Amino acid sequence: MSIARCLRHLSAPPWRVSRAFPARTLEAIEQAVEASEKRHAGELRVVIEGALHPLAALRGHSGRERAIEVFSALRIWDTAHNSGVLIYLLMADHDIEIVADRGIQVAVGDAEWSALCERLERRFRGGEFGDGMLEAVQAVTQALARHFPPDGNSHNELPDRVVVL
Repeated sequence: MSIARCLRHLSAPPWRVSRAFPARTLEAIEQAVEASEKRHAGELRVVIEGALHPLAALRGHSGRERAIEVFSALRIWDTAHNSGVLIYLLMADHDIEIVADRGIQVAVGDAEWSALCERLERRFRGGEFGDGMLEAVQAVTQALARHFPPDGNSHNELPDRVVVL
């Protein structure tokens, strides 16, 4: 439990997400997700959250725990090939989490996702939000294309729209 973290989440300005991800940037990310899903048989979702509820932050609710909640709430786990992947950014902590369904998780593994998250967190700390998120989409696309190549069928089971919480 960290009071400083709670205060950081409580004082996170509501406009912070829209400043870091203006409409044109969100559109570019959505287009990247749409293009991504033509290169593999997986599903990719991007979620950006400005801050946790201060009580959740005070209780020590981690970005990873929140990402798993969002993964479940958006039913990313409910794809035909168990190949859904969530890219989740918690802006108040500059924390990026990648949650992968069991089909892709066994193929890629935690080490590859962790290395990607660390690289992207450095970019986000430097204020490179749009480019960092596009890099995340590209890196996840490469992993999905390696392990779930396209099979000629359309697999767009989930919306490509970026979710902003």
